[in-house]
Amino acid sequence: MVSFKSFAALCSLAAAVMALPAQNATSEIERRSLTLTTSTTGTLNGYAYSLWSEKNTGVTMTDYGATYVLNWQASAGNVVAGVGWNPGAARTINYSGTFSPNGNSYLSVYGWTTSPLIEYYIVENFGTYDPSTGATKLGSVTSDGSTYNIYRLQRVNAPSIQGTATFYQYWSVRQSKRTGGTVTTANHFNAWRSLGLNLGTHNYQILATEGYQSSGSSTITLPSDPNA
Repeated sequence: MVSFKSFAALCSLAAAVMALPAQNATSEIERRSLTLTTSTTGTLNGYAYSLWSEKNTGVTMTDYGATYVLNWQASAGNVVAGVGWNPGAARTINYSGTFSPNGNSYLSVYGWTTSPLIEYYIVENFGTYDPSTGATKLGSVTSDGSTYNIYRLQRVNAPSIQGTATFYQYWSVRQSKRTGGTVTTANHFNAWRSLGLNLGTHNYQILATEGYQSSGSSTITLPSDPNA
């Protein structure tokens, strides 16, 4: 016959064993998310992530793999953050989320190529400042339910993935702003090529939030399968 004390001890042991999966599940969830506050890159849950912060202060990015949550303040200076792929490619990107800037900010498919060194933006939404301001329009492309105007700008002695360099930026700026939908990047790449704006070998490609001397927040979600 089992005594009350023995029975109580067995119940306590069973309860402890039953609690282990929940504790392990919590640890697994925590392991599969990251909180970032300074410039860094990496991979989580199959997606590449990137956070670049000019001042390495005033910014917090929580990365869950397919989803990121970004909060930034004007003290951060220039911030670019997002999740996506490395290397980039002419892929079709589906995304959803929220974008709430206070001031100068862009939501875009953002990436780099090398040989030639190119920084590119397919802008889906922006805050108080139109990124095409002061630029010469080279053409346009109709894709995914809107016209995007195309621009090229030169950056001189500016930060890049290869250090301080002089390079071109290619821009497609959507005329009917949105936060969520499909971006067929091949349509933009082909339109740029037809205008003599050639890309090189793809480096990273992310669905990015950029803030410049502004504040705000965004929550952006890509498909759970990075190969979708």
